[in-house]
Amino acid sequence: MQFKDICKELQSSFLLLNCTCRRLDIVYVNSYLKPSVGPEAVVKVGGCFECCIKCLGGIPYASLIATILLYAGVALFCGCGHEALSGTVTILQNYFEVVKGPVDSLDVFTMIDIFKYVIYGVAAAFFVYGILLMVEGFFTTGAIRDLYGDFKITACGRCVSAWFIMLTYIFMLAWLGVTAFTSLPVFMYFNIWTICQNTTVVEGANLCLDLRQFGIVTIGEEKKVCTGSDKFIRMCESNELDLTFHLFICALAGAGAAVIAMVMGVSVLIRNFVTLKSHSLGKYCTRF
Repeated sequence: MQFKDICKELQSSFLLLNCTCRRLDIVYVNSYLKPSVGPEAVVKVGGCFECCIKCLGGIPYASLIATILLYAGVALFCGCGHEALSGTVTILQNYFEVVKGPVDSLDVFTMIDIFKYVIYGVAAAFFVYGILLMVEGFFTTGAIRDLYGDFKITACGRCVSAWFIMLTYIFMLAWLGVTAFTSLPVFMYFNIWTICQNTTVVEGANLCLDLRQFGIVTIGEEKKVCTGSDKFIRMCESNELDLTFHLFICALAGAGAAVIAMVMGVSVLIRNFVTLKSHSLGKYCTRF
């Protein structure tokens, strides 16, 4: 074999190797698909970095942020609200001398106990709902990423997404009502706290805090504290009033955070539902 023939054969071998490498570079092989190249090709498996990028690309970040915000808001509302109610009981018993009635009567202390049990139920329910919301976000995001692959969205899946949209919208309205209801004790304690902070200004006036004005006691019971009394001075100097007031503010902030989380959840669910619905109808231009 002459030297020219050897050079031509080596050149053809390099061309064949270069062609094979180019074919491998343009073939994208998922982890769940078998290679579709010929027997002469060797499948390139991505490294740890490519695997991490693929996993991070499948995370529903909007659902994740909404879930974290929901957990933070519910935890803040439940924890601070529970302690604020306990502080309210202490203030009513020590400074307004409100006595707890019989067991079968419906007084302010019984209502506070009911509110505490409601807080326990809200914390447990929204812990489970947050997990379900996050799982639904993972499934819909995976379905959008790999639409009409091995993982297909069925009619049942679209019905579940629509049900989640309706449920989240109802929860959003409920949290709006909770936020409005939580603002009432904040307003009441703000008035009391303002009077205590301005005792030198109202020193000559005889102002009284009557619980009958707030509907806490019945009309026949006279439970009030006036600015010149020792009870009023001790209440203003105590830590219970200041702590309970700020705890109610934190509970109000937690309820507001839960409302924002519900709005984000509804937006994400509607976006995923519309995207899947438009793809199922063959209308790809509505993706946003």
